[in-house]
Amino acid sequence: MKKLLILLVLFNLNLTNSFSIEADVFVQSTVNRAAETLSSGLTKEERMDELKSIALDTVDIRGIGFYSLGAHRKTASDEQKNEYEKVFTEYFLQSFSSRLAEYSNPIINVDSKKKINENYTIVSSTLAATDKRPAVKIDWRIYTKNKEQPLIRDLIIEGLSLARTQKEEFNSIILSADGDINALISKLRDFSNS
Repeated sequence: MKKLLILLVLFNLNLTNSFSIEADVFVQSTVNRAAETLSSGLTKEERMDELKSIALDTVDIRGIGFYSLGAHRKTASDEQKNEYEKVFTEYFLQSFSSRLAEYSNPIINVDSKKKINENYTIVSSTLAATDKRPAVKIDWRIYTKNKEQPLIRDLIIEGLSLARTQKEEFNSIILSADGDINALISKLRDFSNS
């Protein structure tokens, strides 16, 4: 009996170490986790904390942040990049959780997936219609280089890329400050502290 138990434990460890998660299953489980949080009896602050935890587990915040910085990343000093990364993470988590915490039990169903290449898969889904809003098409750009830990890199809502929109907005802020990335860092910090 003891040998059988040891074999089962070793077998499970081996499965865990070589387990790859399909992008569509990853998206549906992430959505289900968020929906469970939003439909729970938690306060708004508690929901936001739980949503931040989900984002830290499932979103490539660092990758999105540096994509959003665009060409300005090349001209930023190492100190500015480090500060930007820290402030962007706080900004992203605050923005993401505060927007999503307003929803009550959103129903999102995964419709299909399309592997773009070894690193990316697009997962198509639909946010179900309610009395107050029509159905919304959402495509998830999933970074799948690490098969054991896929990460969300972008959401494309009704054809509009949130990462690209954010990149354009950040570029505009930096250009209006004569190319000074510190202006963007300051705005992101102000948002997170508000």
